[in-house]
Amino acid sequence: MSARIYQRPKNAMQSGKSRTDQWVLEFAPAEARKPDPLMGWAGSGDTQVQVVLTFASAEEAKAYADKYGIAAHVSPVPPKRLKLQSYADNFR
Repeated sequence: MSARIYQRPKNAMQSGKSRTDQWVLEFAPAEARKPDPLMGWAGSGDTQVQVVLTFASAEEAKAYADKYGIAAHVSPVPPKRLKLQSYADNFR
């Protein structure tokens, strides 16, 4: 059982930064999805994919993974880059 630990990104559709301070532990899929013969929806028998755990810090998430024997990979947070420009730059 493997998992990925990452910090939740900012929602691209809104300007708010709610829940961006949380760290998320998501389990990797254990089996491939296959289409349902009746409806055609993609699904699998793996229920661990539905579990998403949130933590206050990366250390807490890593400690949880170590405690329960989960092989977890911590994804580093990309640096924030601001592109500063003025309104007048749109007309140059």
